[in-house]
Amino acid sequence: MGTVKPLIAIAGRIGAPGKVSRSPVAFAARPYLDAVMRAGGEPVVLAPRDLDHHSALGLLRRFDGLVLMGGSDVDPDLYGQTAHPTTYGVNRENDEIEMALARAAVELELPTLAICRGMQVATVAFGGTLYQHLGDLPDVIEHSPLGFPAPPDGIGHEIVVDPGCRLAKALGTERFEGASYHHQAVDRMGDGFRVVGSASDGVIEAIEHEIGWFVGVQWHPEDTAADDPVQQQLYNSFVEQSTA
Repeated sequence: MGTVKPLIAIAGRIGAPGKVSRSPVAFAARPYLDAVMRAGGEPVVLAPRDLDHHSALGLLRRFDGLVLMGGSDVDPDLYGQTAHPTTYGVNRENDEIEMALARAAVELELPTLAICRGMQVATVAFGGTLYQHLGDLPDVIEHSPLGFPAPPDGIGHEIVVDPGCRLAKALGTERFEGASYHHQAVDRMGDGFRVVGSASDGVIEAIEHEIGWFVGVQWHPEDTAADDPVQQQLYNSFVEQSTA
């Protein structure tokens, strides 16, 4: 009988009907699933549903870890702003589900890896705010490809993380290149979080919560993890934390 794999919850996203399905769909992107499986975890896509805090706690108690995926923009109304002209793909239902999961994960000290939008969702869930469009800031390097959000591939740039932080230990390095695909970023930190990584222009690229192993990264490690051992190592370390 084989070793029981840790169950990794991936917050399912609500998608519009189209050619694949006549009805709205719940999904998780394949690169996240593959990265978790390569790390030895068993990914489970959570069906979107209304979640109050009590329900989110009960749901996550069944799992060993949580992944919050990247995706479209968080509703600016949730952090007290009106939408920028470039804001796209807002789905308040997705936002509220993922914020409930983020809060529950912190309370349970459940190992959590929050990717791109997931890091932004966690920030907003704990009272932080976002820059709605990096193009409005001075001296910002490219964080997304031309024509964003249409192109499928991100753009690479260097990221530096703090020595000794959880993320540096997870990656096994403090300086590397990550695949970037975003036009928003964390502005004011959420309660309990601290900055542990940034790009050369000062844009926040990584955060950690003071409680448990809750790591947020602004880049997409799963995009290159199949060929980049540093990026796969983040998923390996996350799954390892989920077995502790």
